[in-house]
Amino acid sequence: MANATGRPIAPLILSPDERAYLERQIRRHRVARSLPERCRVILRCADGVPGKSVARELGVHEHTVGKWRRRFLKDRIEGLLDEAPPGRPRTIDDDQVAAVIERTLRSTPKDATHWSIRSMATETGFSHTTIRRIWNAFGLQPHRSETFKLSSDPLFVDKVRDIVGLYLSPPNRALVLSADSA
Repeated sequence: MANATGRPIAPLILSPDERAYLERQIRRHRVARSLPERCRVILRCADGVPGKSVARELGVHEHTVGKWRRRFLKDRIEGLLDEAPPGRPRTIDDDQVAAVIERTLRSTPKDATHWSIRSMATETGFSHTTIRRIWNAFGLQPHRSETFKLSSDPLFVDKVRDIVGLYLSPPNRALVLSADSA
């Protein structure tokens, strides 16, 4: 390596705890696809493999290897986690969203056959745009149903979260199958 060209890079040395954590993340099944990939990059770099070789081996771009290597050197394990998205933080938590979905699916307003966005907003105290976002995210359209079918499954909201999570952040080489019992 005495004749190596290019920019010199800082050595990436892992503590035993860091190595164990990274290897555990690679083996986990229920984790976003990106975290195990980042962990593989760091482990290979820590093994002394050059960035270009790591990129080729893992099927990522050289810049991706460099980015995660720099972030790991700067912030260690915390640098591999996703940063908070830009913009204003959420003001409604998952339980409140679940409550709106439950109310939409399991009840009707006193003076109508189905909920409208504005009637649900008035009932819950959220803005109509918030209700619209929730309904759009979960594909709820109570005004378009001839007969509204309610799920009697008490775990319905949890199952919807799991399915939406699969579509928004699918695991590597995932296959999603759906079966309708009706």
